[in-house]
Formats: sequence, structure tokens, C-alpha cells
Amino acid sequence: MQSNLPNLQPLPLNWLEKTINEKLKKSIQTRLEKVDIQINGSRPWDIQVHNERLYQRVLLHGSLGLGEAYMEGWWDCPQLDQFFVHILRGNLHEEVAPRNLSSLSEAAIAGITNLQSLARSFQVGEEHYDLGNDLFQDMLDKRMTYTCAYWENAKTLDEAQEAKLDLVCQKLHLKPGMTLLDIGCGWGSLIKYAAEKYGVSCVGLTVSKEQVKLGEEMCQGLPIKFLLQDYRTFEGQKFDRIASIGMFEHVGYKNFRTFMEMSRCCLKEDGLFLLHTIGSLKTNMSGENWAMKYIFPNGYLPSLAQISKATEELLVLEDLQNIGHHYHPTFMAYLENFDRHWPKLKEKYGEEFYRKWKYFLCSIGGSFGARHSQVWQMVFSPNGVLQGYQSIR
Repeated sequence: MQSNLPNLQPLPLNWLEKTINEKLKKSIQTRLEKVDIQINGSRPWDIQVHNERLYQRVLLHGSLGLGEAYMEGWWDCPQLDQFFVHILRGNLHEEVAPRNLSSLSEAAIAGITNLQSLARSFQVGEEHYDLGNDLFQDMLDKRMTYTCAYWENAKTLDEAQEAKLDLVCQKLHLKPGMTLLDIGCGWGSLIKYAAEKYGVSCVGLTVSKEQVKLGEEMCQGLPIKFLLQDYRTFEGQKFDRIASIGMFEHVGYKNFRTFMEMSRCCLKEDGLFLLHTIGSLKTNMSGENWAMKYIFPNGYLPSLAQISKATEELLVLEDLQNIGHHYHPTFMAYLENFDRHWPKLKEKYGEEFYRKWKYFLCSIGGSFGARHSQVWQMVFSPNGVLQGYQSIR
């Protein structure tokens, strides 16, 4: 199959471009040396530059330019996740084009409009989760769990994801006969596990047609109902327990309060609600440019301050655990599976997709390896557990 990638032999730079580029290269090299990265070095986390125009592209367009340049074959790195660990641990991302035009425009748009409005709610399902069940079946664990695994006592991805599912069920104090609502249920890994292992009846909400299709096949014979529905249009039923695992990143800060109000409305007075979400250490106005454009349209990572504000006088925080360091090995397990199955996926998805997807897995995985991004599991109750909540680890 012929690749659509640009030729890695770029057009030669003219005299002026060479002069400017040498200065830009020295400037970037000086910054990279601070985080122990070399240009065309020999170590696994060093970058190999194939197109000298990379430097001006990064300085002009920041993370968006860096990611697009990788997709187009302008640079490579043997251990791409470790490159991002070095960059983010050293806060180099704050130095390189922190106020580039693309970042400013995205922040302005996010401030003016509601990027996660009801009218746009199915966009992430169509553009990401509906890419193809074959892709996700080959990349994920056997239960199709597309969120941070729990590697405390696990050696394989299957074991780590099952441990995470059981951790969630234990934190919810599930008992036979209870009802569970999963907001953003994916292919149904949590509700299937909860129905099989804890004897509960479940309803799952998702905005992905492909997830509903495969999820219903996987959960046949179990007391589980899938709904292709946005959380804002769901009402009229009370549940003993509610969980939302890896969906809150699609809600958007303008809708956080609405999401929490909906969760509170659907929760029984003696119920528990578990929120599992990727989180940011600071409050931002918009998501990361490259990931929003190519992976998760309208994605947004909440801060603890925003979650706290959204639940004020609405829910009582009973428990908080940060399991973010478990997501780096999870993403690396995804990458290993993706690479192993790529020969049979290649014809359908193509080489350009491979570079995009690898960049996605390594850049986000590296952000967790650097502890730059977090994963919080938060347990809430409507009125506070009178005898105190029993934490599970």
C-alpha cells in the first residue's frame, strides 16, 4: 500500500532560512539540554530530526506544530513516551511557545462558546469511539476497558483492568439487587463486571453507536440496558449507585454543574456516586490543541478546584484517590497491543493513522509517566454517610 506521508527528504533551505533556522535550532537545543534531550542523539529519548523546518514550526505553533510535524514524518524518537516524560518533568512545555496564536484562539473560542453543548455531544463518539471496534478490540484488554488500569498487584493488562473494575465496585459498596447507572459506559466493561460479579442491574449511557452495538452483544443475557443518549437528556429514574469512568473529560467546565446536578437527581438518598476522571493540576480555559484537533474533539481536563465548585452544597466528598501513575503502564500496554496487531489493521487505517495513534498513546502516556496529568477516583454521597465511609484501596 502506498503511503500518503510526505517525503522525508525536504526541500533544501535557502540562505536566509538556514541562517534563521540555525539560531532557532540552537535556542531549542539549549532548552532541550536542560531536560537531558539531544537533537539527533543516540539515547532512546533523543529526537531524530528529518526536516530542519521543525524548529520554526514548534516555536510558531507549539504542541500542535510538534504533533503535526511528527504525523508528517518530520521527526522521530525511539521511546516517544520517555521524550514526553523528560519534556514535562522539566516543564519545558511552558517555555516553548506558551502564548502561540493557536493556543490563544482555542482559549478565546472556549471562553465564548460551549464546546461541549448538547448539539455537539455526539461529536467525540463519531470521531473517536466510532473509529472501529476492531481497533479497540485489538488495543484494549479482553473486557474492552478504555480507562486507567490498576497495576497494584497485576502483571498483565487484563489483570490490571479487572483489578480496577473490582476496585470501583468495592468503593461503591455494591450488593446483589442494587441498581447501577454508568454515565459514559463505553463498551460496558464496568456494568458487565458488576452484573456478573456483584449481581446488580445496570443502565449504561454512551454517545457512541459502535459502543452500543458491540456492548449489547457482549452483555447478552445480563440485566443490562444500553442507551445511546447524552446525560443531559436522561431523567426519571433513581439508582442505588452511579459511576462515571473516564467520561467527565468530555463534559467541559461550562457543564460541570449540570453534570453533577443530573447525577444527584438520579441518585437515591442513601446512594453513592463514583467519579473517575483524568485531571489537571491547574485550571485551564481549553484543552491541549493537538489532542483536541486529532483525538478527542472538545476534550477538557478538569481541576480539583472546578470539581469542588461543581459539587458545592450538592454532594459530599467521601473519598479521593489519585491513581494517575498507573496510566503510563496502561498506555504502554495499549501501544504494545496496537503494534502487535498493526499488520492486520494497516490496510484499513493506513500509515498516517499509525503515526497519529502512536503519538497519541505516547504523548498522553508520557504525561502520566511525568505525573503531569492525574487520575482521580472520587466517591460522593448525597448527604454524607452517617457512620463514615469505608475507604477501599
